[in-house]
Parts: sequence; C-alpha cells; structure tokens
Amino acid sequence: MQRQAIANWKGSLTEGSGTLDTQSGAFAGQPYSFKGRFQDEDGKSGTNPEELIAAAHAGCFAMQLSHFLAENGTPAENLEAKAVVSYGPAAGGGFEITGSSISLVGKVPGMEEAKFIELAEKAKAGCPVSKALGAIRISLDAKLA
Repeated sequence: MQRQAIANWKGSLTEGSGTLDTQSGAFAGQPYSFKGRFQDEDGKSGTNPEELIAAAHAGCFAMQLSHFLAENGTPAENLEAKAVVSYGPAAGGGFEITGSSISLVGKVPGMEEAKFIELAEKAKAGCPVSKALGAIRISLDAKLA
C-alpha cells in the first residue's frame, strides 16, 4: 500500500510559497510558506509539514488505541488525541523536529485508569507513525474523562 502527496514550490525559501495536494483530495491546493512555517505563531497563514506530521501522529495513535481498547473488551466512546510537534533551530544550522507530545482524553465506559494508560502507552509505541518518528522524543499524557 502507498499514499502520496504533491508539493509544488515556487521561488526562494523565504520569499516563495507553495501548495500541497493529497491523494485523497482532503488537501487540494493547500498553501504553505516560510512565514507560515517559521514565523506565524498562530498558525493561520497556511499549513506546514510539522502540522501535517502532528495530524498524522494524532490520527494514527487514536486509531491504534481504539483497536487495543476494543481487543480489551472496552471499546472507546470517544478518544481526543492532540499531538504537538516541536521544532526549532538545529545545532549545526537549519531546523530540526525535536519531539511530538500527545495529550489524550478518553471516554471509555468500564475502563480503569491504570489499564487505560497501559494501553495508551502500548499504542504510543506501536502506531506506525510513532515508529516512523523514532528519531525524536515522543511523550504521552493520558487520562479518562
């Protein structure tokens, strides 16, 4: 199985801009730029690679955890997973992604908190996106609603 996305960039790094398109069509002509990636703290001037990594990580983690909860006989009513990807200047120049922090609030009828956290940690370690992000620090803060 393969998934694809297309980036189209025009101009220099700081003055140029681009668009992103995904195979599914969920992003079609989605703008991105240097300003949106490195200067716009509110994140409203377009998407960026780090935001897309955060979305992929949160989505993958929530799906993996839902599977483990169902296997446990305690399917989730709701899982709200938020991933925050941290990045900044690298020691040798340029920028680097340094971590992904997942915050999770779950509504899981009949679930004990200790077992919920155990399964959430298992999902954090086992989801394919976490595995792909193995070079960075991944943290988890999980609680039941």
